[in-house]
Amino acid sequence: MTEKPSVPGLFTLVLHTHLPWLAHHGRWPVGEEWLYQSWSAAYLPLMRVLRTLAAEGRRNLLTLGVTPVVAAQLDDPYCLDGMHHWLANWQLRATQATTLPDLRDFGRHECAKAEQALDDFALLWRHGASPLLRELTQAGTVEMLGGPLAHPFQPLLAPRLREFALREGLADTRARLAQRPTGIWAPECAYAPGMEAGYAAAGVTHFMVDGPSLHGDTALGRPVGDSGVIAFGRDLQVSYRVWSPKSGYPGHGAYRDFHTYDHRTGLKPSRVTGRNVEPEHKAPYDPQRAEAAVDTHVADFVKVVRTRLQDESERIGRPAHVIAAFDTELFGHWWHEGPQWLARVLRALPEAGIRVGTLSDAIDAGFVGDSVELPPSSWGSGKDWQVWSGEKVADLVQLNSEVVETALGAVDKAMAAAATPSGPSPRDRVADQILREALLTVSSDWPFMVSKDSAAEYARYRAQLHAHATREIADALASGHRDAAERLAEGWNRADGLFGALDARRLPR
Repeated sequence: MTEKPSVPGLFTLVLHTHLPWLAHHGRWPVGEEWLYQSWSAAYLPLMRVLRTLAAEGRRNLLTLGVTPVVAAQLDDPYCLDGMHHWLANWQLRATQATTLPDLRDFGRHECAKAEQALDDFALLWRHGASPLLRELTQAGTVEMLGGPLAHPFQPLLAPRLREFALREGLADTRARLAQRPTGIWAPECAYAPGMEAGYAAAGVTHFMVDGPSLHGDTALGRPVGDSGVIAFGRDLQVSYRVWSPKSGYPGHGAYRDFHTYDHRTGLKPSRVTGRNVEPEHKAPYDPQRAEAAVDTHVADFVKVVRTRLQDESERIGRPAHVIAAFDTELFGHWWHEGPQWLARVLRALPEAGIRVGTLSDAIDAGFVGDSVELPPSSWGSGKDWQVWSGEKVADLVQLNSEVVETALGAVDKAMAAAATPSGPSPRDRVADQILREALLTVSSDWPFMVSKDSAAEYARYRAQLHAHATREIADALASGHRDAAERLAEGWNRADGLFGALDARRLPR
């Protein structure tokens, strides 16, 4: 294929990988099943795509955020064992489908997919995701973004805990990847004025915001105030071309329908067919029809990016930077054909004369404009904080405030009691667990799920459960029952023992 003339500027694809901590907290309909579905449908295929492109000698393909809470689950022995069982069960369900006359062809298609996933998992994933991500990072295939532990909504978090969560999160990523990220995906792209100072102090050089935070002018990264920390904005015109509820690619009639199940096998054998077609009237999934749609949408996206780069470069009078950013789970979990599209578009963009690079590449190449003052913002509904602070979640906002106050007070007293006049204080596993449970309480996922009425009951249960754990341990400690506090902390740690390196002694005083 003859390459097209190059266009000015740089295109960056940013993927944000996040799920809440689900291990040991239910299976179906919400719980570990959510993790295993995303793992099999999105994370395994994405890793396969990136490894294939890396073997072709391609570098600086995309910027990939994997939150510490997802990394913890993808490295966890319990989750790895559970994933292997889930994949084997998928293969059994696919085999069952081949015995049903109306699903025979689809079952064969699913059997091949399940077998490939099992082979990949057995060969590459036995030690978790971190060795695979480390390999891609060291090869220069991707730039990794970090983030705070447990994905809190930072603007509403007490500054001390906000600082602690960020520094511990960056340290967690460094431990897994042997490299400390300099960029972060702030949870929910949430920002409050002044947060850039905390980023600078933690060694963060750049972070993501949504397009409206920069008033839609996302053609260059912008230093925030005088901090030197650069905010990159998502280009909504390009991003929504892919992921728009009304007109995005995944809604095309040829693609596999996410919502329609065959209840005999638990598989999804239908295609979208039409936006207003009832499940019982959906047409059977046709992989060849879907393949043709993927090619059409690759060509469309390349055209959109090329035009956007030309227009934005002309508007600002210098080469522009265009960023498309999405949840990783879109590619495969929500949109079955997403990984195919991703592999093809990452090959097609350079062939179309479009320079592809990471956020760090953009900084190095000077795609940075004048400094800016950012408003309070997020990438949620309304682009403000309402999803996490609105009336619908007022009870969770109050709960979070009370739990954080309890946790900080308990840990301060524990640290003061353990302080020694000479030498470091010993590590306090009770204080560690109090902070661990407090961070799980304030995860941004719980108010999001309540505001969106998506498994809201489960979300409230999880928030209350971790709040109870925090209070129970702190109350035992405050009552002078150290032995009881240690037993409680150990018990809760068996369910929520993620972030084993979390150390309460590093909590800012």
